[in-house]
Amino acid sequence: MGALPLELAYNLESGEIVERLERLGKLPADTDPGPLMQLAQHPNPKVRTAAAKNLAKLENLSLLTFLVECASKEPNTMARREFVSAIGRLRHPSAIPYLITFLQDEDPKVVLQAIRGLLCFRQNAEVIAHLQKLRHHPNELIRKAISTELDGKRGSQQEKRDHVHSPDWLHNVLVNADVLDVLRHVPDESVHLTFTSPPYYNARDYTIYRSYEEYLQFLVRVFTEVHRITKEGRFFVLNTSPVLVPRMSRQHSSTRYLIPFDIHPLITKIGFDFIDDIIWVKPEPSAKNRNGGFYQHRKPLGYKANSVVEYVIVYRKHTNKLIDWNMRQYDPETVEASKVLGDYEKTNVWRIAPSADPVHPAVFPVELAMRIIELYSYRGDLVFDPFAGRGTVGIAALQTGRFYFLVEKDPQYASYAKELLSEGTLFGGNSVRMVTLDEFARTSAGYAEEEE
Repeated sequence: MGALPLELAYNLESGEIVERLERLGKLPADTDPGPLMQLAQHPNPKVRTAAAKNLAKLENLSLLTFLVECASKEPNTMARREFVSAIGRLRHPSAIPYLITFLQDEDPKVVLQAIRGLLCFRQNAEVIAHLQKLRHHPNELIRKAISTELDGKRGSQQEKRDHVHSPDWLHNVLVNADVLDVLRHVPDESVHLTFTSPPYYNARDYTIYRSYEEYLQFLVRVFTEVHRITKEGRFFVLNTSPVLVPRMSRQHSSTRYLIPFDIHPLITKIGFDFIDDIIWVKPEPSAKNRNGGFYQHRKPLGYKANSVVEYVIVYRKHTNKLIDWNMRQYDPETVEASKVLGDYEKTNVWRIAPSADPVHPAVFPVELAMRIIELYSYRGDLVFDPFAGRGTVGIAALQTGRFYFLVEKDPQYASYAKELLSEGTLFGGNSVRMVTLDEFARTSAGYAEEEE
């Protein structure tokens, strides 16, 4: 092995040894492994790591025992990972028991290397049984790797059709009913995008929620159903902000609840992956003034900032498929028609003036809804809002060439939304179908019977 004489292990600085080892390219099959075996036991872990990488290139089965010994006693996780990788690259059944042992390693990266080595033996029932046990591993990267490798499947033309298609009977429908009652009648994987702003928590109105915890659990029940009806790998976008519960009297303090932060871990447990946090910034004059007292007395501890931001949190329904897969489901004409043209906001700070409305007290602007819909769906997709209010999401969906599916419990707001959506010659004369829960349930049952 002229390119790497044995004396390197003794006569060179560690950095130079590593540099030379990293410059080694493909090694001939008959390369003498002796010098590399010596360096694999060098005092410096970087040297051991580089030596292990080169031993892996040899794919020499006679090294199995040596590699297992090195990996087993290696204290450095980076070097241990490379020794386990070298064992996996042998691709020989005799390595299986050792790779299974390394599935118990404390370092997730070592476990991932063992998984890669074992995946060469997918037909081995014992291997699959051990890999299945990792579905509940405490490390999320390991769980994701197992799910991807064991559950992944290739798409078909039928899968493409199902992904793009949404039930016609849900198109441009507004249901005046409780959202949980409605969602029971919606088929799995029906909608492409959900964008919503849930009702504010009001601690003083005990007829709605008896506690903040009950409010959060209500949202969890709704969002669990949203997850069920969302197509694979598609988006759920949530607009929330901290809420202030005013004090009962001057003897009591007010309370602020950080809703977006409190609901976030509950949403990820449902099965949504966090993608982005967008900060919606409103003009300062639109904010409620909390600064009046401090402006007068200027005493430390009394400062309260005027809130000019809301959170728009973007989630994606968990899937083992990359976003490119979702994009490939659409035909070229739809992709071209859906492209976001012109200028767009390149940061996660969006400055948009809020909307005011004489009927509904909490309205996000059509501009915000249009941005979300254009960025996270394609033309012809079905966009859902479980808390529709005045129907802003529906208006934005029509303006961007999408279908809407809206639910609003309050009869006054639902009628108002129907009125606004019907102003419709603007949107090509779209008729608005506002239905009751019973009407919606009958329609759902009818289509379910047809499919059977």
